Amino acid sequence: MRVPEPASDRGVYGISTAAELVGMGVQNLRLYEARGLLEPDRTEGGTRRYSADDLDRLRRISVLLGAGLNLAGIAMVLDLEAENTALRARKRRTTVADNRIDPGEEVPEADLLEQRAPLDPDAVADTLAAVPLDAPADLVDEADRLEQQAVVPDEGEDDYPHA
Repeated sequence: MRVPEPASDRGVYGISTAAELVGMGVQNLRLYEARGLLEPDRTEGGTRRYSADDLDRLRRISVLLGAGLNLAGIAMVLDLEAENTALRARKRRTTVADNRIDPGEEVPEADLLEQRAPLDPDAVADTLAAVPLDAPADLVDEADRLEQQAVVPDEGEDDYPHA
C-alpha cells in the first residue's frame, strides 16, 4: 500500500529535520525567517513546520549564498523570481487569440508585444538586408583584443569570503 505524500505547500517538517534535509544550521533557518526570506507554517503552539516548497526555497537560498549574494540581494532575487513566475502564470491564462483583456486591466508590455500579429518573414529579411551590418575593421579588432584579455574566473571560484 502506497502512502500518499503531503501537498508540497503543507508544513510537515520540524526545524531540525528541515535544517538537516537542506544541510543548514537551525539558526540559519531562524535568521532567514527573521529576514523575511521564508515563512514556515506554525502549529497552534507556535512550532515551525516546513513544507517541501520551503525546503526548495532554502536550497535556492543556499545556491544564491554560494554565488556570493548577501541576504538583502537574495531577498530581491527571490522576489523577482516570484514576480516572474506570477507573470508567466498570468500570461498562460491570457487568451491571446481572441484578445479577452479587460480594458481597465494593466497588462505588462511583454504581454502586449506578444499579442501583435506575427511578422512576415520576407518583410523582416528585406528590412535586415537594408541595414548595413559592417563594422569598421579597427572596432572589430579592438573588440577581439579586449575579449582575449578578459579574465573569466572558473565556475565556483570567487574572492568573496563566505561564512
